[in-house]
Amino acid sequence: MSTTKRITVLMGGISSERTVSLSSGQGVAEALRSLGHTVHTLDAGADLGTLVAELDAQKPDVVFNALHGRFGEDGCIQGILDWMGIPYTHSGVRASATAMDKAAARSAFLSAGLPVAKGRVIDIAELKAGDPLPAPYVVKPICEGSSVGVSIVRPGANVRERIVQDWTFGPQALVEEFIPGREITVGVMGDRALTVTDITPTGQGHDFYDYDAKYNAGGSRHVLPAQIDPTIAQQALDVAVAAHRALGCSGASRSDFRLDDTGSAAPRLILLEVNTQPGMTATSLLPEQAAYCGISYPELCNWLVEQAACRQ
Repeated sequence: MSTTKRITVLMGGISSERTVSLSSGQGVAEALRSLGHTVHTLDAGADLGTLVAELDAQKPDVVFNALHGRFGEDGCIQGILDWMGIPYTHSGVRASATAMDKAAARSAFLSAGLPVAKGRVIDIAELKAGDPLPAPYVVKPICEGSSVGVSIVRPGANVRERIVQDWTFGPQALVEEFIPGREITVGVMGDRALTVTDITPTGQGHDFYDYDAKYNAGGSRHVLPAQIDPTIAQQALDVAVAAHRALGCSGASRSDFRLDDTGSAAPRLILLEVNTQPGMTATSLLPEQAAYCGISYPELCNWLVEQAACRQ
């Protein structure tokens, strides 16, 4: 490390992923302090004036953005930091906003020739009238992270009306074909893909990598590097870097995939989404992959600080 810095770790926030962000932020702050940086934490609440005033008072050299979900991962806080002229970690406004909007990200991936599932955007009210796709299919909020609000509609399941009644994620949804098989993920640092992790939900009632499987103790099992065909593993690494570039990401990202290797046909790799603010607890997927590649958790946090910039 060349020089120590004054760093403010933004954490918490007001999204559905607040609890995860608090854990990420606390871990990051401790890691950066261990390297000699002067670190303050700041819970980014709903009062924008207070947030700006506190940042102004702390006068950080760098903001480490440990926020997840809406307002922290969708370009909002990035625009504020650009306006204030404070360098920050991870992606800028455009990449963050595009990645968070699943429909926009899907369009970017298609334009880049990356493999995505068949699907379309619907008005959520349409779901009550009938199946928009042949079952099984997945219903996703357009602008949420961490699988919040995601449902699978299976053949013969009478769940469409309940999904519509419980829907709190805006007037539209993204529906995509359900891809059977494995959930795998690839972390990217700059232009470097790290490795492939195979994720298996282990708790009862988890038939995909949902919020509880991601964040509850014992909710999933991680195998890295994934024990999959080497050609498919290399494809996943290449697609993750291509997706990072297609969105214009900076710093680190994490691409999530489904791998259908359930039948006799050739395995099929499908890109689901890119996370521009991956979880940053010491046991989260990106730090876990970095550790596998010989990059310690403090080193990863410091690398992100070194990549920080205003991205106007």
